[in-house]
Amino acid sequence: MEQPNLRYIKELSGDDIEFEQKFISILKDEFPVEFASYKEHIDGKDNLEAADVVHKLKHKFNILSMEEAYRYAVTFEEQLRDGKTDMDQDFRHTLINIEAFLKTL
Repeated sequence: MEQPNLRYIKELSGDDIEFEQKFISILKDEFPVEFASYKEHIDGKDNLEAADVVHKLKHKFNILSMEEAYRYAVTFEEQLRDGKTDMDQDFRHTLINIEAFLKTL
C-alpha cells in the first residue's frame, strides 16, 4: 500500500523549514475536519456532499505524494456523484493511514 510522505512538501519548501512546518500545520489542522466531514456525509448517505469532501481530500493525497490514492479518489468522487459508495472501505483505509502518519509529525 502506498504510504504518505513529505517528499512533495520538502521539494516545494526547498530549505525553508518555516514554510515546511506551516504547510504541515495546515495539513494537520484541516485533515481531521475533512475526514470527520467525509464520515458524517457517507454515514448519512449524503453522497453528493461526500463527493465534495473527497474532492478536497484528493488534493491532500497529492501533497503527501500519494499518486495512486489521488487517482482512486478521482474515480471514487465520480462514483459518489452517481450514487455509488462501493469504494468507501478502501478510501477510509487510506484516510486512516494518513491520519496515523500526520500524528507522527
